[in-house]
Amino acid sequence: MTAVTGARLVRLHLASRRVLTCLLALAAGAVLLRTALHWIPHGGLGSQQIPLTIEAGAAAVIGVTTRSPFGEPERATGHWLPFLRLGTTMALTGAAVAALAAGSAAAHLAGSTLGILRDTAGFTGIALLGAALLGGALAWAGPLAYLVASLQALSGAWTTPWTWPARPPHDLGAALCAALVFAAGTIVMTVHGARDSARE
Repeated sequence: MTAVTGARLVRLHLASRRVLTCLLALAAGAVLLRTALHWIPHGGLGSQQIPLTIEAGAAAVIGVTTRSPFGEPERATGHWLPFLRLGTTMALTGAAVAALAAGSAAAHLAGSTLGILRDTAGFTGIALLGAALLGGALAWAGPLAYLVASLQALSGAWTTPWTWPARPPHDLGAALCAALVFAAGTIVMTVHGARDSARE
């Protein structure tokens, strides 16, 4: 494959996944996070709940971009598709973490940048697993359902590392659980992609 053909393939893949729209949504999330952190009181429960909600929203947007408008025909087009899926997933997750970290810069974020990395990666892993099970169009359901459980864990002071958003940012067990979910989601998405709907 020539460099021109490869660049065209990447461009078409990113366009079919609406990556530009996803990046704009992530930027809007960063602005929303910065605005929220400016107005909510430091140390209150809202200073943890609002960032978690925005992180789950960013993961949901990433999950929706896994949907292919071409369905099964795309799977038969060649061996580059898993690499394109992996690259897109990693780039969008990195962009989400960077955008939210920038949005929280010089603000009183309860979980710190390390918490943003852990929580966003974990939520994204859930979104990717949801896309594989339910389809890309419904990938948002996983992170939002887990968000509800996380907010309950936060208010109830649960200690299990599987509710990593409720744990301190330096909790190693919580970081390992989030990393495991992200790795599982990334592997499943790379190998299988999002589930096709009946229409596709």
